[in-house]
Amino acid sequence: MKRFDPAKAALLDDPARFEYLSLETVFALLDAPRGSLVVDYGTGTGAFAIPLARARPDLRIVAYDVEPRMLALAQAKLDTESAPNVRTESMLDRSLNGAVARVLGINVLHELEPADLASIHALLAGGGRFVSIDWNARERPVGPPPERVYDVATARTFVEDAGFRVLAQTQLRFHDALVAEKAP
Repeated sequence: MKRFDPAKAALLDDPARFEYLSLETVFALLDAPRGSLVVDYGTGTGAFAIPLARARPDLRIVAYDVEPRMLALAQAKLDTESAPNVRTESMLDRSLNGAVARVLGINVLHELEPADLASIHALLAGGGRFVSIDWNARERPVGPPPERVYDVATARTFVEDAGFRVLAQTQLRFHDALVAEKAP
């Protein structure tokens, strides 16, 4: 799979992005329980993890990304913004397995391999949820070409094949959201 190019990181913080994928919509779909542990899987620049941390200081948030240049950008933000309940990670600590209430994946499902979904599944506590918000496969003026992303039926099958039960499917302006639960 082709990963997001860190040279395009500025796109992740473009205010126009939040017009079609608002923080409020993302936070509502995430529906994180009070005091829980959340992993922002593929956090990029922390564009969602940091505002979530400020809006919900009761949460503990791990901003995870495999790309060191992206994490450096997220960490630079954390160095100047108050969000003490967020930490950046380039490798997920196995001690988190079974302890995470929510995993948020924004625009990453089309970049994941089955092993990545297995890692997400392992992170979640019983009843924990994976919230995937990824580009839809329709023509749109932003994001990767439609042929590089999953249509919603294929995305759903990919997630279900990893051991999740899809609880909700929502169509957004340029995205499809799946809320999937790890069986308790």
